[in-house]
Amino acid sequence: MKVKVLSRNPDDYLRETKRDIQKVPRNYDPNLHPFQSSREYVRALNAVKLERVFAKPFIGNLDGHRDGIFCMAKHPKSLSTLASGSYDGEVRLWNLTKKKCISSINGHDRFVRGLSFNPDGTRLFSVGDDSTIKVWNTEELDTPSHTFISQSVLYGISCQWLNDKVFATCGDVVQLWDITRSQPTSTLKWGVDSLHHIAFNQIDTNVLASCASDRSIILYDTREVKPMRKIIMKLKTNQLAWNPMEAYVFTAANEDYNCYSYDTRNLESPINVHKDHVAAVTCIDYAPTGLEFVTGSYDKTIRIFESHQGHSREIYHTKRMQHLTSVIWSLDNKFVLSASDEMNIRIWKANASEKLGTLRPRERTALEYNATLKEKFAAHPQVKRIARHRQVPKHIYHERNQQLESKKKLKRKEENVRKHSKKNSIPYVSEKKKNVVSEVV
Repeated sequence: MKVKVLSRNPDDYLRETKRDIQKVPRNYDPNLHPFQSSREYVRALNAVKLERVFAKPFIGNLDGHRDGIFCMAKHPKSLSTLASGSYDGEVRLWNLTKKKCISSINGHDRFVRGLSFNPDGTRLFSVGDDSTIKVWNTEELDTPSHTFISQSVLYGISCQWLNDKVFATCGDVVQLWDITRSQPTSTLKWGVDSLHHIAFNQIDTNVLASCASDRSIILYDTREVKPMRKIIMKLKTNQLAWNPMEAYVFTAANEDYNCYSYDTRNLESPINVHKDHVAAVTCIDYAPTGLEFVTGSYDKTIRIFESHQGHSREIYHTKRMQHLTSVIWSLDNKFVLSASDEMNIRIWKANASEKLGTLRPRERTALEYNATLKEKFAAHPQVKRIARHRQVPKHIYHERNQQLESKKKLKRKEENVRKHSKKNSIPYVSEKKKNVVSEVV
């Protein structure tokens, strides 16, 4: 007599430890799952709706300044330390985790024009309208450890990466300084009245760029005795930021409401034009990943752009926030800080719907699954509409419509002129080349 006995291998259905993923037997035959795509679409739709429901980016603000804030600087080593300078000459150090001011000092007689930390974060450099450069110990801002007097007004400062003794300032000319010397080690100029912003490259540390009053962007090399190259645009560039992951890419914030990303190997035209602001873009900063950057504008809004996209993925605004003067992206890639001329520093989440704090494994898995679904169905009209929708202030909504109408009129006029002119007499000019006047070598 034969007895048939059911036998199973425990390795097929049991976990070795309780932390292992539960093994679930599943048949992947598509004929057994006819509505799988439909179910995933509904889940993607719910996921993108929940993303907009939980999009609450504003975290808090830092108040204490008695006048408008003009500039900020992030500490290169400490994620919780921030420096800010105001119109009345006050310099403050903040602790972001406690949302409190660590120390403050009246560093300059008038405007604080620029702030910069040295690479190891032990010193804070500041420049002001009183034509002085002051070096502060970041542990306490009682008295400056060094004071340098410039022969001209200074509008910006930037410290060289990997060398904590060298820094550069801009004003009438670009000056390179060494902290061990009282006079600038070299002076670089190229026939402009004044320069209002300067920034060292984080990767190629000998290269720096500045924005000038003659609508130009000038590139320098500290190993040379003169500037390298210059591009002239139709309107003035207010600030620029180097991509921290690609040494040859920088993005400029311009007065014509747009940002322009350039490749230093070919400056004839920008590699991308970033649009959406309805007023002059005043400040810009890159994320530490180099994939995104944040901008602040005179239209009282903050926008976050992906570096390869032409339009912003996010817009932040509040009723009380005024014209933006400075923006910063934190080094942990989680927060964005903004300063405006109504004396407040605001803290925002870089991802508006992200949950702060520790995530449980199941929660993290669910979020990753939802992110994959949203990416899979991103081109679907309903999902795309919900993901793109943002509430914007009334003045921005109307201004944007007016600008679209004026652009349509100009385009229509150009087409009419081309239609009634000799063939090929009026060439087509790409959007990237419209605002670049020339490149000077």
